[in-house]
Amino acid sequence: MQHGRTVGEVAAAVDGPPTAVAPQTTPVPRSSVAAEIARGVSRLLRNHGLMSIVELPLPDGRRADVVGLGPDGWIVMVEIKSCLADLAADTKWPEYRAYCDALYFAVQPGFPLDALPADTGLILADRFGGAFEREAPEHALAPARRKAMLLRFARAAAARLQLVHDPDGAHALE
Repeated sequence: MQHGRTVGEVAAAVDGPPTAVAPQTTPVPRSSVAAEIARGVSRLLRNHGLMSIVELPLPDGRRADVVGLGPDGWIVMVEIKSCLADLAADTKWPEYRAYCDALYFAVQPGFPLDALPADTGLILADRFGGAFEREAPEHALAPARRKAMLLRFARAAAARLQLVHDPDGAHALE
């Protein structure tokens, strides 16, 4: 028991019902272009002191492409666009602001930058790394939302690391 609750009750409060835990452990398959951009974005964030996780499930059921976490708890979200059709089909990205302190789009060099929203940050990336082309406007999270996102980030990262150490234990997460 923890603070008068069982471990299962604590996990349910953080993650939702037990069936919601399994999707948090493994990333969704993505296009090779998006995977290369995610790799470059992750390297860029790490080079700037942020640890990142790819395909982080959000409380509203969506998934963030890349989420970076700074040493002070600063949360950066990066929405990857692999092509113009991907951008045109996406209407959900403005809702991601509710879960981060700064929102960026990441695209490969050569992407038509004028098609991207001007009120977000911009990262150019490929599989080898990336560069910040435009800083994102800051919109600080409320303390309760920050805590919830930090817990979500930590639990997803821990679950993925646990699968590295015990790949045969994945059935316990389902």
